[in-house]
Amino acid sequence: MERGLALPTSMPASLDTIAALAKQRGFVFQSSEIYGGIRSAYDYGPLGVLLLRNVKDEWWRAMVQERDDIVGLDSAILQARKVWQASGHESVFTDPLVECRNCNQRFRLDKLDDPSVCPNCGARDNFTEARAFNLMFRTHTGPVEDESNLIYLRPETAQGIFINFDNVRRSNRLKLPFGVAQIGKSFRNEITPGQFVFRTREFEQMEMEYFCRPEDAPAQFDYWVDSRHRWYLDLGMTPENLRIRPHEADELSHYSAATVDVEYNFPWGWDELEGIANRTDFDLRQHTEHSGIDLRYFDEDSKDRFFPYVIEPAAGATRATFAFLIDAYHEDKVKGEARTVVRLHPRLAPYKLAILPLSKKAELIEPAQKLATELRRHFMLEVDLTQSIGKRYRRQDEIGTPFCVTVDFETLEDQAVTIRHRDSTEQDRVAMTRVLDFLSGALL
Repeated sequence: MERGLALPTSMPASLDTIAALAKQRGFVFQSSEIYGGIRSAYDYGPLGVLLLRNVKDEWWRAMVQERDDIVGLDSAILQARKVWQASGHESVFTDPLVECRNCNQRFRLDKLDDPSVCPNCGARDNFTEARAFNLMFRTHTGPVEDESNLIYLRPETAQGIFINFDNVRRSNRLKLPFGVAQIGKSFRNEITPGQFVFRTREFEQMEMEYFCRPEDAPAQFDYWVDSRHRWYLDLGMTPENLRIRPHEADELSHYSAATVDVEYNFPWGWDELEGIANRTDFDLRQHTEHSGIDLRYFDEDSKDRFFPYVIEPAAGATRATFAFLIDAYHEDKVKGEARTVVRLHPRLAPYKLAILPLSKKAELIEPAQKLATELRRHFMLEVDLTQSIGKRYRRQDEIGTPFCVTVDFETLEDQAVTIRHRDSTEQDRVAMTRVLDFLSGALL
């Protein structure tokens, strides 16, 4: 069996490399591929759905499970049109759209490298005047498609929290400061989606609204900026690939008193992973005005009534998953042989272990399957039977599996297995009765 020092390289992966790996190994597929595909829509395959779920679970663990001041919510994708009128989305949730008169392609003006040159055909000074393009998807409720039945697919999960502020507060007897967290699908009719799964029209968000007294908002804002930055680092992201970028005054959203982005150094450069914003009391005031329901908070100690301020960490679940996959990609050599290894944090890895019988002979398959049955109650795993043991190691390295457990002919004699570590390729001989304890400690 394989032994040898793994020597990592620092060569960054290209976008094409990651996209090819994602398809080949079952992380991400083009949606409707057999019909030519839909631009900016992707399906998460067997490994991708596990990686995405693990990212969401880690966010939920950090934001809800390990805290006593944050609760969860799952609001509807379809909400009353008045929600989006009150929030300002119907009037101001727009991007500047220009069209090239030469090739008729449309672009988001603020994302063009050179606003005078068409990136598609190269025509210069041939764009139309920029116009505001609303990013919300429109649909209708009921059988009649008229203006009275117009609604939108939600462009963010946050408004579902604001309109349930009083429901959540009362039902859970919450006192300031407290937060409400939500993970869910959002939809934005992006003008120029791209960079694989980075900017898509259907995506998943992880958002939390933290309600506090207005005078406490600056300190809470700083706390959440630091907390969210550390979350990525704690899950193994390379510090040099992560930075905090404060928004300039002219790029702040209409509701924001302060915003910073947690940015990652993607193959095309620095781009947003997550935004942390001080939304002030804008949303609760707007929904109070438009609904007629008083969403002010009454402080029983001070006997005053006021609108809480809100600090919002808003992350993209699909973007974070993409960034973790990129950051984990490495190429190194083992005993002079090149290999691709995806060094995902063990808590994020789709499979925590693979069980590899050294041979397809029944006397090895039986104990391997028995061990798999016992461990499946605790971990996602795979039993891999095909190809040589070396090729099976390489496949598991490439999909990020932290440990390979090999059942060999010595197992029949000593009732032990060989556990190989993905990153170092070092191996331990462990009694079968101790495998669960060994892995439980190593996978924390």
